[in-house]
Amino acid sequence: MFQVPVGGGMQPDATPASLILESRDGTAFAARGVLRGDAIEADKLPRPLADAIVAIEDRRFHDHLGVDPRGLIRAVLRNAEAGRARQGASTITQQLARLSYLSQDRSLTRKIQEAVIAFWLEARLSKEEILARYLNSAYFGAGAWGADAAARRYFGKGASELSLGEAAMLAGLVRAPSSLAPNRNPEGAWRRAELVLSVMQETGHATPEAVTAARAAPPVLRAPPETSTGRGYFADWVEAEARRLIGPLPVDLSVRTTLDPALQDLAEKVVAGWLDGEGKRVNASQAALLAMTHDGAVLAAVGGRDYATSQFNRVTQARRQPGSLFKLFTYAAALESGMTPSTTVVDQPVRIGDWEPGNYGDRFLGPMSLKDAFAHSVNTVAVQLYTQLGRRRVLDMARKLGLRSEMPDAPAVSLGAGEATLLEMTSAFAAAAGNRAVEPYIVRSVRARDRALFTRPDTMPGGAPILSPAAQQGLLELMLAVVQNGTGTAARLDRPVAGKTGTTQDSRDAWFIGMTADVVVGVWVGNDDNSPMRNVTGGALPARIWQDFVRNADRAKTAEAPMPATTPARTAEPARGAPPVRGVANVVDTATLRIGNRALQLTGVIGMRGEYARQLALYLAGREVVCEPVSDGAHRCNVEGRDLSDVVLFNGGGRASADAAPELRRSETEAREAGRGVWSGQ
Repeated sequence: MFQVPVGGGMQPDATPASLILESRDGTAFAARGVLRGDAIEADKLPRPLADAIVAIEDRRFHDHLGVDPRGLIRAVLRNAEAGRARQGASTITQQLARLSYLSQDRSLTRKIQEAVIAFWLEARLSKEEILARYLNSAYFGAGAWGADAAARRYFGKGASELSLGEAAMLAGLVRAPSSLAPNRNPEGAWRRAELVLSVMQETGHATPEAVTAARAAPPVLRAPPETSTGRGYFADWVEAEARRLIGPLPVDLSVRTTLDPALQDLAEKVVAGWLDGEGKRVNASQAALLAMTHDGAVLAAVGGRDYATSQFNRVTQARRQPGSLFKLFTYAAALESGMTPSTTVVDQPVRIGDWEPGNYGDRFLGPMSLKDAFAHSVNTVAVQLYTQLGRRRVLDMARKLGLRSEMPDAPAVSLGAGEATLLEMTSAFAAAAGNRAVEPYIVRSVRARDRALFTRPDTMPGGAPILSPAAQQGLLELMLAVVQNGTGTAARLDRPVAGKTGTTQDSRDAWFIGMTADVVVGVWVGNDDNSPMRNVTGGALPARIWQDFVRNADRAKTAEAPMPATTPARTAEPARGAPPVRGVANVVDTATLRIGNRALQLTGVIGMRGEYARQLALYLAGREVVCEPVSDGAHRCNVEGRDLSDVVLFNGGGRASADAAPELRRSETEAREAGRGVWSGQ
């Protein structure tokens, strides 16, 4: 009739290892793959769990020979009396036979096979071996095969460490692991656990006192919740990056990411809200948002409107025309060649072969400054600059700033005729702000249970500056003008914002990428089928999404570094006869500014380079700094009525020097107590 199978594993070793994904603060937010855990040995059965399983699944386990007719009759009567499935009808040995060797169909043939295999297992194995194999092969939900895997998935500990309440909860899952998994149904899982505790007391597997204590202290879950649809994009990205960093996943792993949960939730809400509202009116069905720190740590990423409908990540995978965002590279090359924001250019008709680029609105404004041309995204000026500088110089600048996509060999590339991802373009703007190449990253560490497989250093070596100080300062001035009085005014905040809009022909793509002192955010809006939107520009819907996100992000506890303090400038005692130094400053470090050809030391500050200096440069971009010499040979510098030394120390951008004034030391103390900047983690 059939053959009894021999051999075979209780749990296939070919199942992929699992990944537990953690946010930047260590909170698990998603799980991927199948969690395997350690095998439970027959001579080391975790007693609370073994007793709980026997009590709820097969109370005569130690008395029958694989099939229990008495147990079957009792289960039928008890279930009829209770009106629900209080007890199972199959023995643990029968369940092991089905898990290990048989399909899940309910035919008479399969039931007979199950009984025969159960007798065969009982003849070959001890009761402890059967129970151990069952615990190793049962499915407990949430991708956890085996009791040890489930214990680690739900409680962050091995099966041998489970309390009575935790063991009861796991034992209650095997009948309905998907619907009762605690990470998705904690109330249902606990109700089932209470039933298990009652049966354990009834069968003598637990004392009344132990059951009462277990009920008084329900298990505390450490399980990652069900991955939200929005975080699915982030989780996919992390999984791929973890495999890139360490190769095939050898064991179950935990991955600490850069995700900021509050920012991610906000990003998903903002994108969905705008697409459901204005998006429907203008035929915009998709959007993507990427938020990162200035050094490239990805805080939030929304890859599309609905992960459940489409897993295509429009942050990392969608290659779209960047439109006027590409002007960043042309203008950076122009500034590096010696031009300044005040250099005069001419908005006039241009013809290159059969191509005649026009401007938005079909107007030509004549002579204007380089800054105004960038701020108002004048196409003809960008084309003229691209032609004058040459393709090689512009594309070399694009490569230095992080553009990796190939660009067509045509003048139209100056207006964004090539294709790039939102990740590429946002990283390029971060590089432009910090004047260093930025490699975006989402993984901080990868850990197995007993060792670290990858750890990203807290500080990465900075590369050489991309632009001269004057060119970089000029580029920041241009990007600030976009938001102050150009095409990006819809992104204005109550503090400096630098950025650029981008719109392609027929409104098929619309972009806004902008930055503040602590975050760089890119937004793309469009349709997957490349159909036109209705009069959508980068300065409209994308800029409003950007503003909504960044403005509300201030309320979340997320900032890598706080915004500069608004402390009024303190009264200075300038050196007699020495005139103040005025001008737009380049930042050498957070205690050293360069105005013109003069290097000026801030009084009372020991400066820092790297990210802190980049944040200060962005804060000062385009603003006049007034520095007065003081008696110690340093300078007291003010910007818009604020004492710059106080701003730096209050935000943890440096340390107070030995001769710092008492009020500056108080600002340093506040930063230290709040854990800001250099004092974070101390």
